Amino acid sequence: MMYYADVPEQSWCTMDNNITHHVSSAISLLQQLIATPSFSGSENDTAELIAAYLVTSGVQVRRHNNNVWAVNKNYNPAKPTLLLNSHHDTVQPNSQYTINPFEPTIADGKLFGLGSNDAGAPLVALIETFLHFYPANNLRYNLVIAATAEEEISGKHGVESILPLIGPIDCAIVGEPTQMQMAVAERGLMVLDCVATGRAGHAARNEGINAISLAVSDIQWFHSYAFSKVSDLLGPVRMTATIINTPNTTHNIIPDTCNYVVDIRANELHSFEEILTTIRSSVHSTISPRSTRLRSTIISADHPLVCAGQAIGRTAYGSPTTSDKALLPCPALKIGPGDSARSHTANEYVFTDEIAGGIEMYIRLLEQLL
Repeated sequence: MMYYADVPEQSWCTMDNNITHHVSSAISLLQQLIATPSFSGSENDTAELIAAYLVTSGVQVRRHNNNVWAVNKNYNPAKPTLLLNSHHDTVQPNSQYTINPFEPTIADGKLFGLGSNDAGAPLVALIETFLHFYPANNLRYNLVIAATAEEEISGKHGVESILPLIGPIDCAIVGEPTQMQMAVAERGLMVLDCVATGRAGHAARNEGINAISLAVSDIQWFHSYAFSKVSDLLGPVRMTATIINTPNTTHNIIPDTCNYVVDIRANELHSFEEILTTIRSSVHSTISPRSTRLRSTIISADHPLVCAGQAIGRTAYGSPTTSDKALLPCPALKIGPGDSARSHTANEYVFTDEIAGGIEMYIRLLEQLL
């Protein structure tokens, strides 16, 4: 089923007709995306929808897995390339939804639905921005639009899988809900699987070595240890134990193993290797990182993208959340309409004015560069 926006008159109606058309099209496309389930790893239907939308707009598209991308009409390999990237996968709706998460509804200037804010609004705003510049023949940069998959699970079949197919990228804009301010730095994420090993025994005789006690001692270290370098943008490295369990199924056995998980949010001043070395020299548990791919990133304050953002009144900050920015091999600026505080919440929504403002902001930002 196709959904079309019944949008009340908004401030964006004062824009020129071309941008007003982009806003209306973006809201309509976002309604269709909301109505199409696209959980991470199962985004085939939204990939088809996005590809069809671009083809209908006169754009030749490419697809790999559930990632869809395209280049501007007058692509020139001699020019530098700017990637416009956002994701079309979503998390599962949580149990506190009181509305149908797949029914796009507009009320009081808000568009409700799963993925409307994270990251549907930035995605459709970037698509319309790409279409705005698509036919231009005098751009200083090539433009690539990429609607990618598996961002919410940091999957390897997402943006990472198409980077070799796109070719060299000089810089990128990553569309995420940042209230249209510039996330110039982003925390890295490393998840540790930890195992404390004791010795089994009978609880009544207080035999053995309790692995839970060993784990608790190590968890206390994670809780209290402070790494020396504190970032002006991101603050200190944060380490949080989030899961703990033993294989025991009865109450009267001293557990010989205790498994726990630690969530680590790194700043740009400490590498994962440095953090791991410190941890392993300080705790008794066996430490196994699940991945070291999602590193902290920062874009230079004098990068042309940041300068362009400053020229249109955007402010810079450090983002506590992780995105596909961490996986890009080039300087990247995370910016977009919506509010990160609404992401993954029940009855998720985005203001239609935010979508309009996002398109206008992206176009003004690129006009500083192109």
